[in-house]
Amino acid sequence: QVQLVESGGGLVQTGGSLRLSCAASGRTFSSYVMGWFRQAPGKEREFVAAFRGSGSVTYYADSVRGRFAMSRDNAANTVYLQMNSLKPEDTAVYYCAARSSYGIRTMIRDYDYWGPGTQVTVSS
Repeated sequence: QVQLVESGGGLVQTGGSLRLSCAASGRTFSSYVMGWFRQAPGKEREFVAAFRGSGSVTYYADSVRGRFAMSRDNAANTVYLQMNSLKPEDTAVYYCAARSSYGIRTMIRDYDYWGPGTQVTVSS
């Protein structure tokens, strides 16, 4: 079992930055594929970014590539999502997720564990 808790959300102006954190507890964290998803009001949850193992391979959604960066600190059992050049369309609840099987996936159904989410609001 893995428990995930996100933090770092908040209100920011267009063009600003936020760093989200996802603290993991439970089983060894370093072997999991870790991902970030988001859900805007009235929309389906969508993939944002994910990486596997050491974090040497990271995959980003087209909408955030070049603006967001994902990283992890295995010693601290924490994953981060650095979000720069934020836009109003980035407003959403952001979720951290963990996948116990090998391989980066972008579908919600492929992830086994989820955090409760943290709200990010970008004002125009």
